[in-house]
Parts: sequence; structure tokens; C-alpha cells
Amino acid sequence: EIYRDKLLEAVAETSEAFMERYFEGDEFSVEEIRSAMRTEVMDGDIVPVAMGSNIQAQGVANLLSDIVRFFPSPDSRSCAGINRKTNEIFEGNYDFAKAKSAYVFKTMVDPFIGKYSFVKVCSGVLKGDDTLYNGDSDAEAKLGKIYTMVGNKPTEVSELFAGDIGAIAKLANTKTGDTLSTKNTPVMYGKTEYSKPYTYMKYVCNNKGDEDKVSQALQKMMAEDVTLKTVNDSENRQTLLYGMGDQHLEITASKLAARYKCEIRLETPKVAFRETIKKKSDVDSKYKKQSGGHGQYGHVKMRFEASGDLETPYVFEEEVVGGAVPKNYFPAVEKGLQEAVVKGPLAGYPVVGVKAVLYDGSYHPVDSSEMAFKTATVQAFKKGFMEASPVLLEPIASLTVTIPDDYTGDIMGDLNKRRGRVLGMNPVSGGRQEIVADIPMTGLFGYCTVLRSMTGGRGVYSYEFARYEQAPSDVQEAEIAKRAKEE
Repeated sequence: EIYRDKLLEAVAETSEAFMERYFEGDEFSVEEIRSAMRTEVMDGDIVPVAMGSNIQAQGVANLLSDIVRFFPSPDSRSCAGINRKTNEIFEGNYDFAKAKSAYVFKTMVDPFIGKYSFVKVCSGVLKGDDTLYNGDSDAEAKLGKIYTMVGNKPTEVSELFAGDIGAIAKLANTKTGDTLSTKNTPVMYGKTEYSKPYTYMKYVCNNKGDEDKVSQALQKMMAEDVTLKTVNDSENRQTLLYGMGDQHLEITASKLAARYKCEIRLETPKVAFRETIKKKSDVDSKYKKQSGGHGQYGHVKMRFEASGDLETPYVFEEEVVGGAVPKNYFPAVEKGLQEAVVKGPLAGYPVVGVKAVLYDGSYHPVDSSEMAFKTATVQAFKKGFMEASPVLLEPIASLTVTIPDDYTGDIMGDLNKRRGRVLGMNPVSGGRQEIVADIPMTGLFGYCTVLRSMTGGRGVYSYEFARYEQAPSDVQEAEIAKRAKEE
């Protein structure tokens, strides 16, 4: 009874005449209620909820009837894109007589049958022997077999008409979101915006020989699921799997095992720390080697200090006077720096923000070489770096969390536990709060699951890398010890 009253209120709000009748206590006829509901649904003011059970198809007939009664007819709905050639609006409008065009809204890759591109035909009639143009990949493709689908069971058909949903087998150079049309009338329909995957884990193959097999299987799965992606992190020698949450990644791993017979395990990924220095140091480094014939001799005196620029590994300057180190060896000194900053002396992470000044040294007219000066520079860097108060820098993310007001206190408390710094709060519509915070990247591991649990699935978040900051001493000590064990 309560929900019927709410329904009648919604009907009354569709016109002033209905509102007057509602307050006078008049009853609305079934046809009036249905007409008003259709108006509300088409305007997007209400969203009908249907109930049923798929065990014996209970409620399915009512659902189909409601779709006919309340939802807009395809005949009254426009379907417009852009003509890439003329840059004018192309109104497909599900018209059989217009140029062929179709939107690829889904991709399915079957391990045995192959790839299916699911399409909604927006105009014209598609036939099995058509050649269509994909403006997104700038490629033409001849259609093979076309199907209608019932679940995952394909039924071959000779044609797909405007308004039909069908599938095209083994369509090359085509992905979800692409538009298929003709070369003479190249159409582009608007692309669907998908959520960006923020949760990631390191994946490792259970069998070492399966790397290529897993990579190929994941490529097929990413064609189906655009919210899934992989990233090769060469710096930390790991491959990362991104998805919409921990459960999404676990399901992906299960599908790999079930469909492609290759198993992976998900592990906590390594974080890309950086190394830098806080103080100054002055180093005298000499590389001298004699083993019969010409020897090796390189001698540099260098100062090291913070450059203040954490975006670049190093800044090199020379202040040599009197030719103590000939100019032709300056490039060798810089090459030594380039090699040294790749793997820092503190924990083996890349070095940033160091200024190196070559101010003196010496050379031997016979034994000096580029290799000797490069080696002397590497030695100088390692010694000078460790004498200049080296520190680890951790990556900091700029985090935005949107939650219902009731959860604000709990979420802020959890962010504090993760070493997050709340920068501000902004009220948003619908009784929600937007929390903006800085947080170490390590604090985001598992955050998707925790946020979903704490807010009953009503919280959302996004983040992006912001900068590097000095890590707390306990974090530094733990990371240095961990890296030492790995070595």
C-alpha cells in the first residue's frame, strides 16, 4: 500500500490536472497510471523495478510487457553519430534505407571458436559478404559469418537489420567501442566511458614455461573486458594486473585456469621507491690498475649535494681548472654518473635529485682512458652518496574518496591508519562527501576491498601519482632490510 501511494504521487506529478485530482481523492484508471508511468520513464524521472525468478521464467512475461508499455520505442529514439568525411551529424535512427553502420558494444573470445564482435546495427542492413570500414583502426574488413546469439549459442543468419543485435565472427582490427560503416559514409558513434581500473597486483605464473601462454590468454581476456589491463614494470621486474577490485582480479585468475588451463598467483606488488641525498659530501676517488703493458688510471675529485629537482636523476657540472682532468674525459665522467644512478647504493632503487660537480683530479698521459675515468666516477658516486645522508623516497598518490555522509568518520580514521593526510572535504549531491587526501602508494594496497566493506559498496575512489616524498625512518629501515635479503 505504501508503494502504491508513492506510485500515485509520481503519477500526479506528471500534470497539474492529475495533481488536482489526486488532492481531491479521485482514483486514476489503469490506463492513466500506465500513460503517466511511460512519461516518467521516458523522461528518466523514475526507474521501474521488476521482480521475478529465472528458475521457471516467472515474471519474464510481465517484464517484456512492461518494456513494451513503458519504455521508448526504437522508432521514436534517435541514433546519431558523426560523418568522419564531412564532419556533419549522421542520423542513423535505425533506418533500413540509410548507409550501413553498426556499433561494437561487446567482444567475446572463445578459446575454441574464436572471437565474436557483438554489434548493434544502427542503420542499413548488414550482410555476410559486406566489406565494412572501421574508422577507429582505419582498416577495412570483409565480414564472414554473422549470427544472432542466445546466451553463448550462435545462430547463423544471412542479414542483420537496423535495430538488430548480432555478432560477427573473427572480425580483425576491431575492438569494443569501435564503429563499423562504409568507406563512402564513414560514421563514428559516441564511445562508452568505462571506469578506470585502479586495483593492481603482481602476477606470477605457477609454471615457469607458461609466461607466453598466460600473456596471450590475458590479451584475449582484455579484448573482452576493457576494465582489465596489464603493465610490464621493468624497473621492479614484475608484471602487474589491473582491475576493478581484488575480486575482479581473483575471478580473472580463476578464468585463466578454467578456460586457458594456465595458472597464476597474485602477490603484493613491489613499490617503485627512489633514492636521494639530503646533505653534501666531498670525495676523492682514484682508479689505478697495472698489469703489464698499459695500465688504467683515472682520478676524480667530486662534490655531491641535493639538486632540488626530483624529476631528474642528476645534474652534472664541471669546475676543473688548469687541465687537471682533460676535457675529453668529461663525457666519460658523466657516463659513470649515468650508470651509477640506475641502481642506488642505499637499497638498489633509481637515484633522483643529485647534483655532481667535478672540480679536480689527475690523469696519466699513457694509462688514462675513458673506462678508467668512468670507473673512478662510479666509485666516487657510491662513496659520496652514502656520505651525504641518503634517504628513500616513497611515491605519494593524490586520492579522492566519495562516500555517504554517515561513513565520513570511519573512512578518515582508516586513511590515518594508512598514513594518509586528509587535505579537505567537499559536500556533493545526494548526501555524500568527497574526501581529498595524500597517501603513500603502499597504503592503497587492498583499499578497494576495505572501502567496499566499510561503506556497503557505496563508496568510490580514484587516485593518481602526485610526487615522491621522504619515507619515514621505520619504512626506510624495513625496505632496506628487505632489499638486502633479496640481493
